[in-house]
Amino acid sequence: MIAFVSGRVAAAGPDGAVIDVHGVGLSVQCTPATLAGLRVGDPAHVPTSLVVREDSLTLFGFADDDERGVFELLQTASGIGPRLALAMLAVHTPDGLRRAVAAEDLTALTKVPGIGKKGAQRIVLELRDRLGGPIGDGAAGVRAPARGEAWREQVQMGLINLGWSAKDADAAVDAVAAELDGAETPPVAALLKSALKKLSK
Repeated sequence: MIAFVSGRVAAAGPDGAVIDVHGVGLSVQCTPATLAGLRVGDPAHVPTSLVVREDSLTLFGFADDDERGVFELLQTASGIGPRLALAMLAVHTPDGLRRAVAAEDLTALTKVPGIGKKGAQRIVLELRDRLGGPIGDGAAGVRAPARGEAWREQVQMGLINLGWSAKDADAAVDAVAAELDGAETPPVAALLKSALKKLSK
């Protein structure tokens, strides 16, 4: 078990990062919220969970120990593998999942891609007594996209991962959003390209 990795962030992409640990680059799969806290070139301490398969060793990284614990507990439910558990934590905070399961909120659980009504019912049945109640401060359990629109968070993270500061990324995203002004939202790749043009001026 690799409990955590500490080192410099060598690279970051849409679904993971590479942490340079004394000259060894460890690839870590992360949720968007975890990736948002990692900056290329900065030191990082990332709690991890190693998933061993016949043909692979995959390291998953988290914002904190609680997120890692929930990730591992989710996989004890039938039909929940590491990828789906990670997707659940990409949509909901750990406390958000605890609240959804405790309240048998199937609507909240089915917001996760790959989980239907029957899957949500199974999760509630198998994890209701094991996840426990929320332990946080009662904040909203669904991870909010930046400023209310999903594309904003994706473009902002893309810019940050390319080396721009969070402040510059926010400004570029705001400029792109102002140009849209209620028009149909283009694909994220096109929005990212527009944001990069703003930053290059």
